[in-house]
Amino acid sequence: MSQKRMESNRKMTVTSASGPVNILMVDDQPAKLLSYEVMLEELGENLLKAASGREALEILLRTDVAVVLMDVSMPELDGFQLAEMIREHPRFQKTAIIFISAVHLTDLDRLKGYQRGAVDYISVPVIPDLLRAKVSVFAELHRSARQLELLNIELRRLSHSLMTAQDEERRRIARELHDGLGQDLTAAKMMLGSLVQPNQLKDPRDGKTVSEVLSMMDNVIEQVRTLSHLLHPPLLDEMGLLSALRWYTDGFAKRSGVVTVLAAAKDFPRLEPELEMAIFKIIQESLTNVFRHAEATEATVQLEARDGQACISIVDNGKGIGSSDELHPARYGIGVMGIKQRVEEFGGSLTLRNTGAGTSVEVRIPLPVPPQQVPANPRFSKLSVRPA
Repeated sequence: MSQKRMESNRKMTVTSASGPVNILMVDDQPAKLLSYEVMLEELGENLLKAASGREALEILLRTDVAVVLMDVSMPELDGFQLAEMIREHPRFQKTAIIFISAVHLTDLDRLKGYQRGAVDYISVPVIPDLLRAKVSVFAELHRSARQLELLNIELRRLSHSLMTAQDEERRRIARELHDGLGQDLTAAKMMLGSLVQPNQLKDPRDGKTVSEVLSMMDNVIEQVRTLSHLLHPPLLDEMGLLSALRWYTDGFAKRSGVVTVLAAAKDFPRLEPELEMAIFKIIQESLTNVFRHAEATEATVQLEARDGQACISIVDNGKGIGSSDELHPARYGIGVMGIKQRVEEFGGSLTLRNTGAGTSVEVRIPLPVPPQQVPANPRFSKLSVRPA
């Protein structure tokens, strides 16, 4: 998709978010619905009408509604029951519900309404200016929340694009190091070895110098290869996450001196390349933090698939990460923020805690579920509407 097309779509999304919102009016008496419509039409919002609680549910299930204006006294399904059903669904947790009643006007009635999730309770006769003011406030709040949600979606999309670009750049640099600089160094070492043979040297000290140079080049070649693999391990693409993690934890233990144990379930499944990369980077960054900050001598990495989630934990025996106040997200360092960002990108959760003898990093990431195995939402079924 071209940049111009993407920008056009973004502007259309922002425009739709700032446009009119839906106001649902629920009453079994058509005359009352007409009077509410007359009172609210100057707000310029989309006014929807329902003559029963069942019809209101049908509208709610297919439409994004900002405010529900409903009568308390209705046959079959009264306002209190309807409000309770609406609040049971996560999608409608923040939908503003305003009760209107000419009969249920006691303090107990009002209390019952607020307990069912109402944000306001208006008595009849309705004052038009007051009703417009109340509905307008909640409509504007919903519009602002919708705009914020869309901006957050755009921010997550940009964040994902940046992270993907960084991973691709690491892959490119790794390939250049391995195929470019690494190969050139190997060729230079071979040429040096063929040009200068030990039996051609007049001074034995020259032979020692050549041996030292060749050894130094071996070390440089090994460092280039290690750096290339750390940026993007070929095993991750070729053999999968577990093989890459075994290679990395073994190398980390040798380089850092931290005894590192990988406890991974043998039946851990192959995942999408992006998710495997994310898990690898999460563990890599966590162990880097152990080396830099924990002053630990041991670290354990656990990886398993349980209850439809990839469960990852990195535990060390270091000095810990301070008091509970210091675990607030605002105090996270760049490394932990990078981990948090990767986890949230896949809808997971991150928990940091002191174990009393070190630090524990726990990550849970939902694993993809085949469509036929997606469980039904029991709370949604409560709002399903049977044919009248």
